[in-house]
Amino acid sequence: MGNKRLRKYSKGEAARFITRTRALRKLQLSLNDFRKLCILKGIYPREPRNRVRAQKGQHGAKTLYYVKDIRFLSHEPLMLKFREMKIFIRKLQHALNKNNKEAALRIEGNRPVFKLDHLVKERYPTFLDAIRDLDDCLSLCFLYASLPKGKGAPVQVTSMARRLTTEFMHYIIEAKALRKVFISIKGIYYQAEVKGQLVTWVVPHSLGYKAPDRGEVDLRVMKTFMDFYTYLLGFVNFRLYHSLNLIYPPKLGLSYETESSKSERTALDLENETIASLSQPLAKTPGAHSLEEEEIAIDDFKLNGDTAKLEEMKKEMELTKQLQHLFDGLKFYANREVPRESLVFIIRSCGGQVSWDKNIYEGATFDENDETVTHQIVDRPLGMIGKQFMSRYYIQPQWVFDCVNYRQLLPVEDYFPGATLPPHISPFVVERLGEYVPPEMETLKAAKAGETVRLTVPGAKKSEDESDVEDTEMEDEEVEEHESDVDISEEEASKVAKMKVKPGQVERVDKEKEKAQEDREHKRFGEMLMKRKHKRLYRNIMETKRKRANEARYLSRKREQAEEGKPKKKKRVQ
Repeated sequence: MGNKRLRKYSKGEAARFITRTRALRKLQLSLNDFRKLCILKGIYPREPRNRVRAQKGQHGAKTLYYVKDIRFLSHEPLMLKFREMKIFIRKLQHALNKNNKEAALRIEGNRPVFKLDHLVKERYPTFLDAIRDLDDCLSLCFLYASLPKGKGAPVQVTSMARRLTTEFMHYIIEAKALRKVFISIKGIYYQAEVKGQLVTWVVPHSLGYKAPDRGEVDLRVMKTFMDFYTYLLGFVNFRLYHSLNLIYPPKLGLSYETESSKSERTALDLENETIASLSQPLAKTPGAHSLEEEEIAIDDFKLNGDTAKLEEMKKEMELTKQLQHLFDGLKFYANREVPRESLVFIIRSCGGQVSWDKNIYEGATFDENDETVTHQIVDRPLGMIGKQFMSRYYIQPQWVFDCVNYRQLLPVEDYFPGATLPPHISPFVVERLGEYVPPEMETLKAAKAGETVRLTVPGAKKSEDESDVEDTEMEDEEVEEHESDVDISEEEASKVAKMKVKPGQVERVDKEKEKAQEDREHKRFGEMLMKRKHKRLYRNIMETKRKRANEARYLSRKREQAEEGKPKKKKRVQ
């Protein structure tokens, strides 16, 4: 007997993919529950190679999933919880419709509880896997921590997000793991090194909140992500605190009392507010030693011809150590108009001390009249500050951010109140070949290499000495040009007088010019021999390079015009 004939779409792409409608029918879930389950389990739609075959001959775009992923979801215990929640809501609604308050209270006490511990262990087998996936988790948690109470942001979720983000910032402060900061329109970007992994997140600015219009943002989807990220960040904080021998949940290391402690608030509320201020060190387990006592050294392996990489690692380690103790011995006082939390987080991560007005927020460690204050951070004209001290510098907040990125204490003269600030360069930008690189970016690279730098303000007036030197140079150039013109005219006159026929000479061949010409010919012939598909791709690459070069020339010309004070050209030449 011959083999049975296979049915159509029983193998290949059609057997590997399943539509969302069929998946809902197979799992017997509603669309909202299915979407929530996929987010919690980390399962997303897939794009097939051949959509028509994957959809079994049907045209149009449909949402497709792997069949193996849907089988994986069918064994999830959370599906039972979803069904229990449906039954609970139906019973509660029935009791409320009958105005049976006792039954409603009894049913409310039996509300099903969702636990996602097993999902964290399932999705992240090792601790480093969880740290590598912290970027989106931290960004969303910091976003919810800044939201007011509302329909899409319950107070339980926002308070939990605020607590977890504060705990994580305390770990970064204790470990001195902060590496980069940048102020952008979206918020403040931070990058920290946690267990050898770089973690980057963004914190929104403290501005007035405007609720998004209906349909712009699906808050239910964000809430589902937030439910999972809450468990994830809680697990990570627990492990990170124990790695530094810190007590978890965090407690203050020193007994801290103020006048407000005599009020009606409990000591627990006062301690929580003080912990949230980020100004106090945390308590450690008894007998624990600090990280400063441990000096990490790089082993010197005698490798053949690979000493440059070892020296580079040692230099990077020294620069990181310099950043960790950048603000050692400095005391900062933050005025009420500056972003207090971000400045406290950055300054304490680099070894400095910071305080503020105790009437604004809890946790102030010293007063404005303290004579040991070295820097006062202000963001208003100097005449509006009031009482001023000659023993301290008055600087704008950007000085703190730039010092961290340049890994050295920059001159404070460029950051005085009312001064034109230098450009705030992003340390996260990686230049591509042919792109415009501003001078400040070159300065930032030099600072990362360990050189001492000085920032310049575009369009700033030059000093008298520099202008005198430039004037003398220009005069010398003019004199030389005039003398050369005179010499040329005399030479021409003498040539005309002595014109005669001379025997020919052998022409000297420029080998470099010939080689360049030959290379251009080879390149042109190589383009002619390309296939049509490759030639189209090559032309697109060359067009991108051309646009990038034109953009770099335009930006460099614009920079020169800004420095010279000339009006900008409206027409942009590609």
